[in-house]
Amino acid sequence: MVLRGPQAARYGSDAIGGVVAYDSGQFDGASAWIEGGSNNTFNGAARIGSSGGRWNASLSGTIVSIGGEPNARGGARDIGRDSHTLSGKGALEVADGFELRASGRFVQTEGDFNDSDFDPTSPTFGFVIDSPRTRFENDAVYALVGARLETMRGDWTHDLSAQIADIARDTFDQFGRTSGSDGDRLKASYVSGLRIKDAHSLTFAADWERERFRNDDPFDSAFTGRRSIENVGLAGEYRFDGGRFDASAAIRHDINDRFADETTFRLGAGYSLTDYTRLRVSFGTGIKNPGFFELFGFFDGQFIGNEDLTPEKSENWEIGVDRHFPDSDISLSATYFNSRLKDEIFTTFPAPFFIATPANRDTLSRQQGVELSVQGRITDRLSLNAAYTYLDAEEDGVEEVRRPGNIASAVLTWTAPDDTGSATLIVRHNGATDDVAFTDPSFIPVTERLDAYTLVNFNAEARLTDRLSVFGRVENLFDETYEQVFSFVSPGRSVVIGVGADF
Repeated sequence: MVLRGPQAARYGSDAIGGVVAYDSGQFDGASAWIEGGSNNTFNGAARIGSSGGRWNASLSGTIVSIGGEPNARGGARDIGRDSHTLSGKGALEVADGFELRASGRFVQTEGDFNDSDFDPTSPTFGFVIDSPRTRFENDAVYALVGARLETMRGDWTHDLSAQIADIARDTFDQFGRTSGSDGDRLKASYVSGLRIKDAHSLTFAADWERERFRNDDPFDSAFTGRRSIENVGLAGEYRFDGGRFDASAAIRHDINDRFADETTFRLGAGYSLTDYTRLRVSFGTGIKNPGFFELFGFFDGQFIGNEDLTPEKSENWEIGVDRHFPDSDISLSATYFNSRLKDEIFTTFPAPFFIATPANRDTLSRQQGVELSVQGRITDRLSLNAAYTYLDAEEDGVEEVRRPGNIASAVLTWTAPDDTGSATLIVRHNGATDDVAFTDPSFIPVTERLDAYTLVNFNAEARLTDRLSVFGRVENLFDETYEQVFSFVSPGRSVVIGVGADF
């Protein structure tokens, strides 16, 4: 599920641009898949799960190994990555309407990266260049425990949870470790929902969060003490669903020990003109607190955090119409959106040392545009999902960087009889856009135009038996050369094939 626009009124400061929510669901049985292909790619995963009348549990593991390819213009050094993930989850219904749950995940990642050229006398100053043996290591642990209670025959629910994240990161070059940091987040939440006569619902939420961060600098150039930030959030939401008309209103107040307290809200409404045509409108505000690395991070000679940063603040409104054509099973959607962002955090290079550090802009970012989409079945076997976005984004009257004016995508899927196989063609287009380059030894930013590009991917799967399938994919089918960020060359064509089994 995707919630568009500022959702800080419901979910806090990390939801300034929207929320993506997913649930892996309950799993019974065992499954595994393995694949390999271009760039020394080897990936695999296995999952096992079981359930009883009042319980369920599952355990899964994933391995990702990619030898990679160069990401610097004219470079020869392959940028690879290895990642290992182990996760598990379980739930137990202790009594009718009372459930306990727990989940955990461990992720270990090692990868290569290239630096930019920081030598002002070099002809490649400001460009990404091959950087021998530069790499990173990242270890992360995530865990959650929770309890859910249903009262009043399920009309009034209570959910209490606690979660923790602990992440450590180190970077290295050919001479040894160059930087390190570790951080953790502890969060406790209570959410209560009340349904009143089906059409009305109320939700109250309260959460407490503590984040901590520490530089682990091998050169003793940075403060290595532990810093922390605490936040208390109180939120409420009312929703009404009257059939043809629906509405919602949400408000949240955050009490932060480092930044000024903030109140954010969101209003929305929808009305069905006919059984197949619906109008909708929404308005919301949001905030995004600076990250710990932006505040306190340190990379010797390359990056220094800024403790004086303030949160970004946004306002967004949109109006849209959805139309469904039942005879052809086609749905159309059109949305106009308009948003403003102030105190945007960006990277600057202040004199006299010209070391990168973040700062708040004192100008206003304005974005407006139109999103169009169509989805549905063309035939019994063929379906289409396509979208187009026109974006007009300006910062103080100047076109914003990395904001393409035109973005389009189309996904065409064919399904074989009895679901014995499928094939999917994916086309994505990004229009030309500006980016900032620091290729002038004065460290005055230079605007560079990044070309438009179109990527074509192809996926296919065939079921050999009820339990065994083979699959494959080709990414960047026509080997398009493109850059999403100045001088970072994106991956070329790759081919991967694999096999999957259910037990």
